Amino acid sequence: MPPSPILRILLSNDDGYFAPGIEALAAALGDLGEITVVAPERDRSGASNSLTLDRPLHLRRSANGYFYVNGTPTDCVHLAVTGMLEQQPDMVVSGINLGANMGDDTIYSGTVAAAMEGYLLGVPAVAVSLTSKEGKHFATAARIARATVERFRRSPFDGPVLLNINVPDLPWEEIRGVKVTRLGRRHKAEPVVKQVSPRHETVYWVGAAGAAADAGEGTDFHAVANGYVSVTPLQIDLTHAAQVGAVTEWLAR
Repeated sequence: MPPSPILRILLSNDDGYFAPGIEALAAALGDLGEITVVAPERDRSGASNSLTLDRPLHLRRSANGYFYVNGTPTDCVHLAVTGMLEQQPDMVVSGINLGANMGDDTIYSGTVAAAMEGYLLGVPAVAVSLTSKEGKHFATAARIARATVERFRRSPFDGPVLLNINVPDLPWEEIRGVKVTRLGRRHKAEPVVKQVSPRHETVYWVGAAGAAADAGEGTDFHAVANGYVSVTPLQIDLTHAAQVGAVTEWLAR
């Protein structure tokens, strides 16, 4: 049996290069290939797919060998794939995020956006999130990430793929399995929180995400709530195909 190929793996996140999640990810994948970490210099949660176009980006290297960029998660992957790396990576793995990225969260998520940028550039990509802000079991999510990369190495997809993986914040022994899911939906977000600053200025905090609305069987919310790892294949086409006919008719009136 021929030896498994050495993978070139690009790691990124939206929590910053100093986050425990990316450290756990790098440690888990370290012996599977050539690992390069390019992550934001600070927490850029909620940055979505934004690119920095109004100023130059700086690429620096920290003492632990990780590279960091004064930009967004998308900037990091775009810079790495299109300018920094001599060879295109075989995979982009983003995470491990502190907190879930399920349902509507994927629209805002910098973690998903980093993986999505790899996918848009033709690289198979995976976003991995730990579904709790407590962050007790990064080791569980890291183990899932490793198993995913090992599976990709054994049996790569024919074309680019974008997987959104959410892992319950549980010990490995309590994970009940893995389910392929669709995105659920949330209720609308809570209202903004209005406050007065010490300088007597009115400030606003974005409200909390809404509770799960569409969380039935088959959704990412349902899988995680029942102790399963959720794996959702994502696509980029936002066209509302079912409304094409209706809009065509409406414009003809």
